[in-house]
Order: sequence, then C-alpha cells, then structure tokens
Amino acid sequence: MRINGKTASPRREDKIAAPKEPDTAQLARCIAAYAPHDGSFELRIPGLHASRSSRTNTECVHAIRLPSLCIIAQGAKTVIVGEEVYEYDASRMIVFSVALPVAAQITQASYSEPYLALRLDLDPRKIAELVLKVYPRGVPPVQERSAVYVSRVDVSIVNAATRLMECLAQPGDAELLAPLVVDEILIRLLRSPIGLRVAQMGFAESSVHRVAKAISWLHANFSQPMKVEHLAGLVHMSVSSFHEHFKSVTSMSPLHYQKVLRLQEARRLMLSAIMDAGTAGQRVGYLSASQFSREYSRFFGSAPTKDIARLRNDSRPWV
Repeated sequence: MRINGKTASPRREDKIAAPKEPDTAQLARCIAAYAPHDGSFELRIPGLHASRSSRTNTECVHAIRLPSLCIIAQGAKTVIVGEEVYEYDASRMIVFSVALPVAAQITQASYSEPYLALRLDLDPRKIAELVLKVYPRGVPPVQERSAVYVSRVDVSIVNAATRLMECLAQPGDAELLAPLVVDEILIRLLRSPIGLRVAQMGFAESSVHRVAKAISWLHANFSQPMKVEHLAGLVHMSVSSFHEHFKSVTSMSPLHYQKVLRLQEARRLMLSAIMDAGTAGQRVGYLSASQFSREYSRFFGSAPTKDIARLRNDSRPWV
C-alpha cells in the first residue's frame, strides 16, 4: 500500500489471517461414497460409521447413542436427551460421553442435498491414555457434568476426519494409518474448547466415569429390578449424591433411564424378532401387561401393536 508516494507498513490487523472454514464439502463427498443410499453404514475402520438421509423426519427416531463424536457434513439434526434439546449441523459437532437413550430428528435434508454425517465411537480407555499426553501436568477441575457437548466444528478435526475416510480407498491404509488419524482426531478433540469435559471420560473418579459405570450395569441388567442403593454402592457414592450426579449427566433419573432402556428394547424385539407385545414386555422386565402398554403408549405415542405396524410399513431406515 502506498501513501503519499511511500510504502506503508500493513496494519497489525491486516496481518492476521481470517479463521479458516472447515472443508465440509470434501468430507460430504467422502461420506456419500460410502453411504450410497439412506441408512447407517458401519465402515471398515473400527468404530467409524457413515449416515445418509434424503428426507427429514416428521417424528423422532429413538435409539441408544454410545459414546461418540458426531460430525455433520451436510444437513442438520436435533437430538433430545431427557429434557435437554441439542441442535447441530455442519457448523457444530456433538460429543456423547456416555451411552444415552436419545430421540433424534433430521431437520434438514433433501434428495439433492441429503443429510450426511460421520460418527466415531469413543473408547474411554483410549481417551485416558491420550489425556496423559495432552495434559501431562494434570487436567484442571471441571464443574459441568453433562454427558452431551456441542461445540463449533473444528477445521483441523474436519480435515482429519476427511483423511480418515480417505484411508478406506487405499489398500492397507485402513489398518496401518487409520489408527494414527483416529488418535489425531481424539488429541485435537481433547485440545478443543470442550476438551476438558471430554477428558472426564477417562478418569475413574470423575462423575461422568462413575455414571458410565452405573449405565453399563443398567444395560447389562435392564430386565432386572433396580435399586438405586445398589447402583450408588457400585460406584462408591451416597444415594443422594449418586442420584444428583446421574441426573446431571444424563438429564434423567436412574429409574427413568431404565424405563427408556426397557421400552426401546421391547420395541426392537417386536420389530426385529416378531415378538408379540405381551412377550416383549415380560422379556424386558414388565410384570404387568397393562402397565407396559400404558408406558409404551405414553413414550412412543401409540399402543405397541399399532406402533409396530406403522414402523413395518415405513420403508425409511433408522438413522
């Protein structure tokens, strides 16, 4: 720049580069190649899943979301956990730090621009291993105990996710290079604005880790009678403290969490195992058929038989 015949030095702010935008278009192309039609696809790299949907959902899809990092390359989605509602799209990524029953709804998708997303399952043991490298002097204490975190998408994580998808195209890369790229994604996640909260997954004494242990018991024993006192003792907490921490992390009480697990499993049994409502209710722990039907109708919006008939007539996959 010249002023009065002299070359002026650029202002300090002129030297500062604008923040880079993530190349979600390239990631979208990679996902589309491995999700050729609507549905969810388990890829050759362990823990990696690709999803596509060409239509929005008129109602919520219920599922169990395992600990994972989810990145949307195209479209948008809403997830409900207990009483909390989370919205994310190509500009925001979401992390689930424990297994949670969720109600999900794709809110932006079309045949010309389908919803395209990538999910990477998170292993608490791997998180714990990398935390020692990222925070060698220890992790600062974190007050927040929620199990779901939404953050602005990180360009470096999107770029790494794209390279991870590209490993699928080259012989040997999925086995040799993909684990290194996964580590890179996790390290960048731990260094991101939500990194301190993600790090809690790997600490045995953290609230998130203790609640995750209780959740594991509930998943393994959801058809059995549950006593909060037993779960509290399992994670070495008082009953009042455990109840408070569990609800803070999952947005629901232990009893409500178990009920959702039972209802979702009963629905799965009726849909995939062609099991009648009475048998499915008993299989998941209900002693009263009327109570099962009542709670099922309240949760899913219609009686078991009517709900399953509707789902069988709906050709759309669960994503």
